[in-house]
Amino acid sequence: MKHKAPDTYIIIFFVVLFAALLTYLIPKGKFATREHTYQYKGQTRTKTVLDPATYKIAKTEQGQPLIEGVPVFGSDGETGILNYAFDGLTSGDKWSAAVGVVAFILIIGGAFGIVMETGAIESGILTMVKYTKDKEILIIPAMFFLFSLGGAIFGMGEEAIAFAMILIPMMVAMGYDSITGVLITFVATQIGFATSWMNPFGVAIAQGVADVPVMSGASFRIIMWAFFTLTGIIFTTIYARNIKKNPEKSLAWESDAYFRDDLSRKDKLDAEFSPGDKLVVLIVILTVIWIIYGVTAKGYYIPEIASQFFVMGLAAGLVGVVFNLNDMQINDIAKGFKQGARDLLGAALVVGMAKGIILVLGGDNPGEPSVLNTILYRTGNAVADFSAPISAWFMYLFQSVFNFFVVSGSGQAALTMPLMAPLADIVNVNRQVAVLSFQLGDGFTNVIVPTSAALMGTLGVAHLDWTKWVKFQFKLQIGLFILGSIFVITAVLMGFS
Repeated sequence: MKHKAPDTYIIIFFVVLFAALLTYLIPKGKFATREHTYQYKGQTRTKTVLDPATYKIAKTEQGQPLIEGVPVFGSDGETGILNYAFDGLTSGDKWSAAVGVVAFILIIGGAFGIVMETGAIESGILTMVKYTKDKEILIIPAMFFLFSLGGAIFGMGEEAIAFAMILIPMMVAMGYDSITGVLITFVATQIGFATSWMNPFGVAIAQGVADVPVMSGASFRIIMWAFFTLTGIIFTTIYARNIKKNPEKSLAWESDAYFRDDLSRKDKLDAEFSPGDKLVVLIVILTVIWIIYGVTAKGYYIPEIASQFFVMGLAAGLVGVVFNLNDMQINDIAKGFKQGARDLLGAALVVGMAKGIILVLGGDNPGEPSVLNTILYRTGNAVADFSAPISAWFMYLFQSVFNFFVVSGSGQAALTMPLMAPLADIVNVNRQVAVLSFQLGDGFTNVIVPTSAALMGTLGVAHLDWTKWVKFQFKLQIGLFILGSIFVITAVLMGFS
């Protein structure tokens, strides 16, 4: 009997059980918080951060450390082991995980479901395949570069889900696979995010919290970004070439049948790229421009971006009806939206369930007693026991592991940098290196942890199970970690500041 890897939902359930076990072994702790101000682009910004000197273990009435195991089933709004799915899905607000991100994923899926219902994307893909015959391999480095640049400049992440809906079918049509599509979209954004010199949601906040001049150290980081982007391009191009030579070797061969069948039907029916198709593609391009403008100039985030994509879907649907694309009728707009949202429902559920892990540990609020606060404090302080290069490396390792629990770059910066910055002073590591350890640890592990909403959304688009992705991506993750380690240690030895 062939062994089958456990489903992502099963893995998360067992992680929840492990988290619950920790609550019976580790006491709860908490920090006081304060408002930290810093300058960014001439403006004063404020971030609520923890004060590392104020950590206290919560005590019982008898004065003993509070070890409060999470119940099996919680009532009156209390989180229990078996409440993790519902509580995780309904936690947060429209600007954050999980409920905001879940809604974001479903609306993006629905909006692109309408676009796909018009058939314009498939027609455009098939037309491009015909015109780029024998030159399609050039698209891979170009796309990887652009997505990495997006991750570096404005922290592109969740937005990759939308682009994956177009580029993954395109990669399959060109003879590659959906994994190639994930690499040139989401993985590229996270390589850019991790090595950025100006990302406002990661580097800027981490530097501000660490009292390092915001946007300083750019020269070193630009070199690092160029190195890792080139490495990613080479890796992806070699992988894509090998898959094109032997497509059945791909771990996504079976699941990619979804895209092959869809494109095959379209090719047989009508591959003509009509004026209506062109108009739909134009709407998508204009939406992308609108989103980039909104994020960079207006500070748009999850609520606004989701609504921008919704407008795109509605406009594309109306064009489809008017031009009778793919024989569309008015009700097909609703049909496309429902189908698109349905395709990403599994990914949205994973996001909520993964958030349940944090809730079982007591949540990620530093001001409320939780096991996660105690883990954060104890692990963070353990870094001070080593020499400068090794301490910096352990900071990197710590940030990489902690990213499983708090995937948000800005959230992780607010929780960990107030601890890492003063610890860096103690072990003679420049705070700039502490920020470097943060950004590399935060960014690279985004491409493997199942708690990453953007990763799970992109894999949902690819119809690719997380366990298969891990099997493919594990060697790349090790490679990124080793190269990241070299950069961190080199930064210490060269006195990066």
